[in-house]
Parts: sequence; structure tokens; C-alpha cells
Amino acid sequence: MAKKPEDVITLAIDIGGTGIKELLLDGKGKPISEREREDTPQPATPTAVLNIIDSIAARIGEFDRASVGFPGVVKRGATLTAHNLHPKWVGFDLEKVLSRHWKKPVRVANDAAVQGYGAIQGKGVELVITLGTGFGSSLFTNGYLVPGLELAHHPWRKDKTYEDYLGKQGLEKYGRKRWNKLLLKAIERIEALFNYDHLYIGGGNALKIDSPLPKHVTRVPNEDGLLGGVALWRY
Repeated sequence: MAKKPEDVITLAIDIGGTGIKELLLDGKGKPISEREREDTPQPATPTAVLNIIDSIAARIGEFDRASVGFPGVVKRGATLTAHNLHPKWVGFDLEKVLSRHWKKPVRVANDAAVQGYGAIQGKGVELVITLGTGFGSSLFTNGYLVPGLELAHHPWRKDKTYEDYLGKQGLEKYGRKRWNKLLLKAIERIEALFNYDHLYIGGGNALKIDSPLPKHVTRVPNEDGLLGGVALWRY
């Protein structure tokens, strides 16, 4: 007998350039396990990353389906870019590979999109950016994801991109104080471009924001990158 929606257990997976996290969620998207984390292997080839994912999944507990957040452009379950992992990810059908391996349904989306599903209120135009190894982004209108947005590698200042300035390398290069000033300037530019109603900022380096943020900008927990996993099954 098929399970009721509220009884379906989802394995949420967040693949990052620095760490790989997994968590079990109930049918309402509430955590029912401890979060497990391992460092992202170097080099972060598909084989190496999949070994880590499978290792965590084997010890975290039983699940019925899996949701994966991936740091790059994802279309129809395949990874098209992976600037902070390894070139072998380009064109890799992650959804199909995991589904066949586990013999369970799997859905894959951009990691900032999954983070967004965990953060947004579903009203108006909502933008999500993530500050981690790279710079992620996702845009929603009344709760629906606008596909294909990749703000990270859009030229911003002096032929450099948002990720060049605000990703991990930018933080290390410019230092925390200047990085914060650059972030506020980026927020001004992004708002002029998208005219959003609300901006959410997540990712591990969101904790390094020292400057006061505008009232319609909210810092959200990095765990939203896992908690949004159930939302991938709503559509």
C-alpha cells in the first residue's frame, strides 16, 4: 500500500564546494534526523562526491525519495555547470544516476533554489542569494521558481563577477570589512535590477555579515538549503 503524503520520508542533500550535508524530512518538511556532514572531496569529481553522498545516506536512516541541491545550473535533473566542483559534472545526469542506484525517486535542483523554497513566504517577487564557496541565486514570483537564473557569473565590477567579489575567494582576498561593503553595494545593484519585494541571504558566509541590512532583506539559516527539499515534490 502506498504511503500517505505525510508519511513519506525525504532524504535532503545539499552539495557544496566545501561540505556535503544530508538530513531526513517528514512529509511536512520537518527534520526527523540529525544533520550529517562531510567535507567535499578534492578533487570533487562525480565519483568522489557520489561516494560521500552514498556513505552518509547509508547511515542516516531509511527514506522513500531524495531531493538534491547542486551548486550549478540544473536542467531536467542534469548538471550543466559546476564552477566550484569539477569539470566532469558538466552534462552529468545526477538525477538518473542516483535514482537508478537507490531505486527510488530523486529530484535535483540548483542549491539556491532549494534554499529559496525553505526561506520564502510565497508572496510577490522574492530573491534569494547564497554566500558560500560560490555565490548562488534564485528568483520566485508568488512562490513559483523562475528557472535559469545564474547571477553568480554575471559581470558586475571591472569585468569581475558577483562570485569573484562575494564568494569565498573574494572574502579571503578583500577581507571581511571590505567584503561587507561590497555586499551592500551588490544588494543595491541587485534591487535595481529585480525590484524584489524581499531578499533572503543564506549560505555559510551569511554569518559573516556585520553591516545592518535594509528592512526588506533577511538573513536566513543555512539549514534552509536542506529544509526546502520537500518543496521539490509539490509540482
